[in-house]
Amino acid sequence: MSFSADDHRFMARAIELARKGRFTTSPNPNVGAVLVKSGQVVGEGYHHQAGGPHAEVVALQQAAEQARGADCYVTLEPCSHYGRTPPCAEALIQAGVRRVVMAMQDPNPQVAGRGAALLQAAGIKVQSGLMAASARALNPGFLTRMEQQRPFVRLKLAASLDGKTALNNGASQWITSKEARADVQLQRAQSCAVLSTAETVLRDDARLSLRPEQALSPINPLQNGSYRQPTRLVLDRRQRLTGNEALFAQPGKLVLVYPEGCTQQAPAGAELLHAPCTQEQFDLPALMQLLAQQHINTLWVEAGARLAGSLLQASLVDEFWLYQAPKILGHQARGLVHLTELTNVNDAIALSWQDIRQLGPDLRFIATLHGRG
Repeated sequence: MSFSADDHRFMARAIELARKGRFTTSPNPNVGAVLVKSGQVVGEGYHHQAGGPHAEVVALQQAAEQARGADCYVTLEPCSHYGRTPPCAEALIQAGVRRVVMAMQDPNPQVAGRGAALLQAAGIKVQSGLMAASARALNPGFLTRMEQQRPFVRLKLAASLDGKTALNNGASQWITSKEARADVQLQRAQSCAVLSTAETVLRDDARLSLRPEQALSPINPLQNGSYRQPTRLVLDRRQRLTGNEALFAQPGKLVLVYPEGCTQQAPAGAELLHAPCTQEQFDLPALMQLLAQQHINTLWVEAGARLAGSLLQASLVDEFWLYQAPKILGHQARGLVHLTELTNVNDAIALSWQDIRQLGPDLRFIATLHGRG
């Protein structure tokens, strides 16, 4: 299917609009829409937040009567089902658009081709596949949850140049710079949930909440208050948290993960999620399925070497984020990842670099597991 230069230009604008919702739409996908008539944009919009109007509806409201006979460029197939808002496919039909160009089909089984079918049945021309890769990149979490029934997992670690995360006595604040920590705040803000362990909370007095004031100038996308606190998930296999930790006094939803069968109540201020567990650790693949059922799209993991190693060995890490400071802590300091001992170099976990950049004095590396991404 061929698309014109104008088709690409208008879809690029829809993708640009969709990115504006990355701090607020969870658990819904980021979607942008542009309405064009006689070569001119007559309406555009993006999905702001779950429960609010979808991108197509915002664009239709802006276009008003000019929507009749217009072309609609949208980054995801218009929905066909009644949820908290009416179906966008029906809104486009009622508005009288003549053509809908969608970047990709919606993998949500409630939609998955039904939106396009509704449009075609109403005589509207439907084309799909324009800039699909860019559209998929808007919503890795939503797509992973729909297609694999688990969240998209980003594992974050901070280390010295020699790969150490803390001194032997446990001291680790702060290995990295304020610029690196500001970037972490932006990543938390774009995540549905932050996952850690009771061990990390107790050792570092970790709060895991979003602190938007730490996102640095010159451009702080959180400064206008358009963000939401991610859910904080803490693996507490031995019920060590008491409710007196600073974690409990922070804004946002806090969920403690206890083993299945545990009858102990959560401390005030926290909810409970029970997950399968052995004597050694939680069943991580089963936990990920549970989190997907909780509508968690993107999971940002900030924990120690043991959980990091377990996630990597279970092939549950989609992106590996390493913030590395130009410091050397020495061989006695604590290592980056705990893995079972390897006897062959070919058994090493291989990564593929996706992005490397400098943040203040530090470097930020983003990698995927080799063969993924």
